[in-house]
Amino acid sequence: QVQLVESGGGSVQAGGSLRLSCAAFGVTVPFFRMAWFRQVPGKEREGVAVLYPSGGSTVYADSVKGRFTISQDNAKNTLYLQMNTLKPEDTAMYFCAAEWSALGHWSRTQSFRYWGQGTQVTVSS
Repeated sequence: QVQLVESGGGSVQAGGSLRLSCAAFGVTVPFFRMAWFRQVPGKEREGVAVLYPSGGSTVYADSVKGRFTISQDNAKNTLYLQMNTLKPEDTAMYFCAAEWSALGHWSRTQSFRYWGQGTQVTVSS
């Protein structure tokens, strides 16, 4: 049974930092395409960053490039999202996603089969 459990969300002032974690059970993080998405009420879920297996190449949404870093700890089977220089527009529910297949664009929710329940990030100005 696959389970992704996010943690690390919270409230922070603009310019601050947070690190999100996604503990994976039933999937081996290094062998899966792993990603972070975010969603605000009334809007579609959007891709934030992806980490590919077999080399660990990364891709970021333009809105977070240079501020966010996606990484993994193979020993802990955990995915991370380090978020620096946070802005109020980063406020959202953040979700971890995993997929074995490499099909589909990484930023589309349909490209990922497994999802966590989300962790809320709130950035105040």
